[in-house]
Amino acid sequence: MNTEAMHKALAGSQAGKLTFPEVVGMLISSGVESYFADLLRGEETFYTTDGETHREQMTLPPAKIAADFSQPGVVAAIRAAQADQIRYPEFVKQVTAAGTIGYWAFLTGKKVIYFGRKGEFHVEEFPRPKS
Repeated sequence: MNTEAMHKALAGSQAGKLTFPEVVGMLISSGVESYFADLLRGEETFYTTDGETHREQMTLPPAKIAADFSQPGVVAAIRAAQADQIRYPEFVKQVTAAGTIGYWAFLTGKKVIYFGRKGEFHVEEFPRPKS
C-alpha cells in the first residue's frame, strides 16, 4: 500500500495546490478505489483495490457544519471546484455551510456521494471529458 501517495494527495489538496482530477489521478495510480472524507471527525479513510484501508487526519481547521442540508449549496460548491474557481479549503467551507457531514468518493465508480445530518444526500457523477 502506497500510503505516501495518499498523504501527498491529501496534503496537496488541503493546501489548495491540487485540483480534484489531480488528486483522483494520484490516488488511482496508488491503488485507491474510494475514500471517505469524514468532515465531522476531520479525517479521510482510503480504501484500496486489494481490500486495505489507511486513515489520515485532515489538517484543515474544523468547519461548522450547518444543521440543514442544502443540495443547491453543495452543487454550487462542486461547480465552483470543477471550474477551478475554488480549491479544497474553500470547497470544504462551502459544503459544510451547506450541511455536508461527509462524502464518499468512488474513484473507480466515478461518482461522489455527499451526506447530510439527517440522511440527505447528493450524488455527483464525475464530469465527462470534453470532446
